[in-house]
Amino acid sequence: MSYQYTVIGAGLAGASAARLLADKGNKVLVLEKLPHIGGSTYDFTDDSGVLIHKYGPHIFHTSDKEVYDFLVRFTDFNGYQHKVAAKIGEDYCAVPFNIESVSKVYGKEKAGEILSEAKKAGAFPTVSVLKLMQSDSPLLKELGEYVYNNIFLFYTMKQWGKSPAEIDPATTERVPVRFSEDDRYFSDTYQGLPVNGYTEMISKMLDSENITVKTGVNVDVKVIENKIYLSGTPLDGKLVYTGETDRLFGYCYGRLPYRTLDFEFETHNTDSYQPYATVNYTVSEKFTRITEFKKMTLQKINGVTTIMKEYSKEFTGKDGEIPYYPVISDESRRQYAEYKALSDKMPQLILAGRLADFRYYNMDAVVRRVMDVIAAETDGE
Repeated sequence: MSYQYTVIGAGLAGASAARLLADKGNKVLVLEKLPHIGGSTYDFTDDSGVLIHKYGPHIFHTSDKEVYDFLVRFTDFNGYQHKVAAKIGEDYCAVPFNIESVSKVYGKEKAGEILSEAKKAGAFPTVSVLKLMQSDSPLLKELGEYVYNNIFLFYTMKQWGKSPAEIDPATTERVPVRFSEDDRYFSDTYQGLPVNGYTEMISKMLDSENITVKTGVNVDVKVIENKIYLSGTPLDGKLVYTGETDRLFGYCYGRLPYRTLDFEFETHNTDSYQPYATVNYTVSEKFTRITEFKKMTLQKINGVTTIMKEYSKEFTGKDGEIPYYPVISDESRRQYAEYKALSDKMPQLILAGRLADFRYYNMDAVVRRVMDVIAAETDGE
């Protein structure tokens, strides 16, 4: 069969691209090296009956109605509002740090004083920890330093393998403190997990007479003199590529830096393991966080629960390692720009997704990026 488009990767980016192209009447071939669809969003029911995420927790949230309307064609969302806590000693403090967290640390009276200072300083209702640390108010500066040292510092070093001084300053700028009682991690209009899981959502997305899916296919994609080859055969049609761009071009400008993850799953004979779906270990432990999946999937299963401990480490490209988080710096931006300049010379190639774009996208941003790219590609069809 002849295909107008070949898509590399059956994760959220690849599946979205395939469906959008198929809806325009294009014949699309999707190739996935993993033995399953879904990419890093892949989920399945474990032996205890708990729906777990194999490659780490994924919580959908967006205020982009067009993105939401596209996804609800393939799933209903359960309405889960994500809440995260940091384990500090024996206590749990909401993340982002909010007024309840401030009261736990400083007591209600001092928390009231801090809230008054925040209002006077215009740091209300949300401000970054960096701005608090730079505040002229001793109270606000003290709070900023507490959050930085107890919520951000050690956690960041575990997550990225670098000191905060070595990390893109925008990372620190994104750490918020909320002077409100809102204990949700996200404040977007639409939130939740697919009722029957991401794998089913992706399956329905790929369920089109115009889409052919092949999993467990490790295709060798190469670029030779601006021509794309799949396992040595010149590509007929266009390629939507969602993998690492440096690999596509044979690492000619060197490897782009990523972080990868190791996971430990545990099943416990109890109704509940921890008070929040996700608990960040910001001042202790080698793992960064523990996720308890039932609290996100909203499954009603008594007497058993499954948790996952998450360890971050440098991505080296070894077999079995998966690149999860691009490490953004001035040098890696420059390096990626060289790869992007090569791709821009190739009208046969379309890049989209966290890896291909070397961007730290949330899930909705992945879909938005794909929608924009495919709309530009198919304009006029």
